[in-house]
Amino acid sequence: MMPRQYNKEMKALLSALAEEGERPTLLLHACCAPCASYPLTFLADAFELTVYYYNPNITDLEEQDKRYEELRRHLAYNYPRVSLVRGGRDEEKFLAMAKGLESAPEGGLRCARCFELRLEETARLAARDGYDYFATTLTLSPLKNPVLINGIGEKMAEKYGVKYLASDFKKDGGYLRSVEICKEQGLYRQNYCGCAYSKRLAGGEG
Repeated sequence: MMPRQYNKEMKALLSALAEEGERPTLLLHACCAPCASYPLTFLADAFELTVYYYNPNITDLEEQDKRYEELRRHLAYNYPRVSLVRGGRDEEKFLAMAKGLESAPEGGLRCARCFELRLEETARLAARDGYDYFATTLTLSPLKNPVLINGIGEKMAEKYGVKYLASDFKKDGGYLRSVEICKEQGLYRQNYCGCAYSKRLAGGEG
């Protein structure tokens, strides 16, 4: 079986919406300004967009505030009509979820449960507030598995009865374009995902 082409699926949907003159509502989970930068270049035109900053994996509160403020600054400067909602810190939820998985490798079970934690809360809020779709910027990173992330998103869509916009934002040079945007606008670009475990490895991009 051929693997799904999430980027092509998304582009086909956006084209169909444009042809029909529709602009549905979208709640977009964002982990940071760098990962939101490229998706916003086209999603902000295609949807009535709200960005949702919910990242309880960032247990360093100074880091969590810094990423939020950078995202807020990016939106205010480039997309003043896009709303921004900040979710709860909820670091206790993340630490409870990660218990026993502290030594799991990056990209393993701890990460999968972290994605699930964030996407479930996004889906719950989208359903509660009547959004047409929800999505996440997590698929921009070349270090994150889009099959895993989109599978979780679609599971949460079914659970909460709200449509999920599957994506693979790194495609078509998306990740490289996000790097360029960060340089052009002087955006803070962290060098780890956010949790204390990834920080120790000084590994992936947000």
